[in-house]
Amino acid sequence: MTSLRAGRRTNVALLWLLLAAIGTGMVAYAVGTTPTAFVIAVAHGAAGLGVVLLVPWKSVVVRRAARRASRGRWVVGVLLGVLAALAVAGGTVFALTGYRPVLGVTALAVHVGAGLALLPLLSAHAWRRRQRLRRVDVSRRNLLRTAGFVVGGAAAYGVLDVTALALNGRVRATGSHQVGSGDPDRMPVTQWFTDGVPALDFDTWQVSVGGRWVSYAELSAGTDVVRATIDCTGGWYAEQEWRGVRLERLVPAADIRSIDVVSATGYRRRLPARDATSLLLATHAAGAPLSAGHGGPVRLVAPGRRGFWWVKWVQRVEASREPWWLQSPFPWQ
Repeated sequence: MTSLRAGRRTNVALLWLLLAAIGTGMVAYAVGTTPTAFVIAVAHGAAGLGVVLLVPWKSVVVRRAARRASRGRWVVGVLLGVLAALAVAGGTVFALTGYRPVLGVTALAVHVGAGLALLPLLSAHAWRRRQRLRRVDVSRRNLLRTAGFVVGGAAAYGVLDVTALALNGRVRATGSHQVGSGDPDRMPVTQWFTDGVPALDFDTWQVSVGGRWVSYAELSAGTDVVRATIDCTGGWYAEQEWRGVRLERLVPAADIRSIDVVSATGYRRRLPARDATSLLLATHAAGAPLSAGHGGPVRLVAPGRRGFWWVKWVQRVEASREPWWLQSPFPWQ
């Protein structure tokens, strides 16, 4: 009976740690400002490494359950273990080696992909093996034990973070590694849900702003300069000096709640009108015209936001009366 209670406590602790790791990982994609991003990154790392600390106890539970489990449940259990191991290993390798794609795939992509694949399997497994919450699950002893794993995970994350700093130099609070600061040609070319860089004609490019057309020549003559860091959810960041025209010069903020910025691909993000003073329609980075791969002729620069807010190939800017938060927090388009 004691061993059964121990197994239950291990499973409950493991479930909560995995849900915490997945939840904080998803939130981390949307947050790019400090200190919030740092707190989320630490919580994510602590939860993930807390799972590793539970492995010795979980291995005992697995061996005991394997003797009586059906083949179907055994296969699901093994798959859950493999995906969890891939998620932890991918995150650890990325932290230690930085942004280094192998055949176009990064360790962070493995980490995220395994985590997303883990979620439906974990949900189904937890539902099939669901148990009622008992008073003992929230006892002082169990809470202290769970807190111990969280603290242990946080300590392990601290060691990993210091090691990553020694190996790769400065890492942002979001966990992204520096690639191409001051040199746009070295920045990775990344796309969200597109078939690649569209065919573009810089000479004839126009942006519709509030119902009027603004040519690329007009925007490229802009003298507004913003020094900002693009922090891509792919795991890299770069600080550049961006030049173009501030949105406040083109879109009056009075009487509107938000601003829609739309790409030539149909991709769009909605931002609060109050941000018009800091948002930039950029045509240049580090003194050179933006390449098509990096969003040229015109891309949005949104300081303090993750890279998927920095809309590439901007074709329309529209005033909106809808609240800016009434949209998907992730770039599903």
